[in-house]
Amino acid sequence: MKEEIIIAGFGGQGVLSMGKILAYAALMDGLEVSWMPSYGPEQRGGTANVTVILSDSPISSPILNTFDTAVILNQQSLDKFEDAIKPGGTLIYDPYGVNRPPKRTDITIHRIDAMEATFDMENAKAYNMVVLGALLKAKPMVPMASVIKGLKKTLPERHHHLIPMNEEAITRGMALIP
Repeated sequence: MKEEIIIAGFGGQGVLSMGKILAYAALMDGLEVSWMPSYGPEQRGGTANVTVILSDSPISSPILNTFDTAVILNQQSLDKFEDAIKPGGTLIYDPYGVNRPPKRTDITIHRIDAMEATFDMENAKAYNMVVLGALLKAKPMVPMASVIKGLKKTLPERHHHLIPMNEEAITRGMALIP
């Protein structure tokens, strides 16, 4: 098993955190992992993306030009990464930040209303966990128990009381994928 993923959006959407939690979850599950963030100097509000590779064998390089899966949270990222998804790959996007839907016909496309789900939860800070839930439903790479361990590893201990809310957000995200 090898999954090459790009998660891309604006700084402040939790893109890097989502990738880090996924990476830690995979480590907890005994997989080989590469996590490579990329963001501009402006961070919050500027574009940000993270490449995550999960594999059951050693990873030769963290540098990728094509991806099995893309999680896209804004129009600039869709414009940049849509053509880099391998034929037969998966694209997950939230239309809240995208004004032109994807045009590819040779990939599986999942439109998720993640921002709407956070409005229903009355917690916009849960956005990245809703998106992570959708990703894990579309591509069940790691079990929920490992994701919770990954959350515990990445969140400072003073925020561990938020783990149940994050778990609820992940579950809501899973429900967005049929």
